[in-house]
Amino acid sequence: MIKKPRHVLGISGGKDSAALAIYLKTKYPNLDIEYYFCDTGKELDETKHLIEELEVFLGKEIKRLRAARGSSEDPFDHYHKLFGGYLPSSSARWCTKKLKLEPFEEFVGSDPVISYVAIRGDEEREGYISKKSNIQSIFPFRKNIWSEDVIRKVLSNENITTIASLYSKVVSDGQLVRILDVVNTPTSLAYKPDNKLNSLLDLGISLFNKVVFEFLKNTDYPLSKCDDFTLLDNEDVLVRDDIFQIFADYGVTVPSYYNKVNFQVNEKIGHYARSRSGCFFCFFQQKIEWVWLLENHPDLFNKAMKYEKDGYTWNQNESLAELSQPKRVKQIKEDYLKNSNHKNTLNSPYLIDILEETEKDGCSICFI
Repeated sequence: MIKKPRHVLGISGGKDSAALAIYLKTKYPNLDIEYYFCDTGKELDETKHLIEELEVFLGKEIKRLRAARGSSEDPFDHYHKLFGGYLPSSSARWCTKKLKLEPFEEFVGSDPVISYVAIRGDEEREGYISKKSNIQSIFPFRKNIWSEDVIRKVLSNENITTIASLYSKVVSDGQLVRILDVVNTPTSLAYKPDNKLNSLLDLGISLFNKVVFEFLKNTDYPLSKCDDFTLLDNEDVLVRDDIFQIFADYGVTVPSYYNKVNFQVNEKIGHYARSRSGCFFCFFQQKIEWVWLLENHPDLFNKAMKYEKDGYTWNQNESLAELSQPKRVKQIKEDYLKNSNHKNTLNSPYLIDILEETEKDGCSICFI
């Protein structure tokens, strides 16, 4: 008997994954989704409150996954000690691997799994794609719901005949001529796969989805085990403003760390906030976010500072003890205001908006 895939959605504690859970619950209530949260033991209280509030809304438990379950310490502290006090960094993300990915992959085991990922339609990044063949990622907020590896196969020049045949089965009107013209054009340095993908999506999102779904039936992807897939007709594209609107529409509270807080420097008023979820000492934080933590959660800032020993620091070339000095705090605020005033000519001046541009450099597992 063919085992049907499980549907899973990871809740990071951030706005996007929470909004995706609400969106799928309300638009596709028949999807039997398992929700999970990878608990590092170092999240802000706001994250925990969001998890609890979501459980009430969803009417379902969000399973807490914890690494090092046999340890008496928080998962982060357990591995921090195991790695000899070495702090994670952008070049050595042991926290992501040990505290997020390994618990997730243990949770799904060898079962075929559809993993729903909250990358928005206004973001240019892919997010986490498991290297395990039994896990397939789907992106409901994007115009293209399929992962990069699937698109690479579908748009491969060697599959042109197959894709043309599949389109011929689902399109019967005059549009087929235009579609086949695109399908039969090989990708090249001059005609990149992204160009071909966008052309096909512009000619019909649901048509493209149905062709991809049929193509997958002859592969080992988890969706090949499904007779149908409810998102094939979904043509929604959700961007940042839509995410906050979902919270407002369904009465779920946006984590308060997204709220903009006033600060004053040189008689000028600025605003800062935390731009993402994750551990309170996440090394992906910008300098101004460390200042936000210092001034709004000094107890947590002091806890983060205590981890800095034997030359290991959260930031390159600067310890938190140095960053927290009044002159340095003032300089960071001045630099931030200067930068935000420059950004204001094009976009919002607020940190929560400006740092949206840097999210692609962060850890998708933690922050979406």
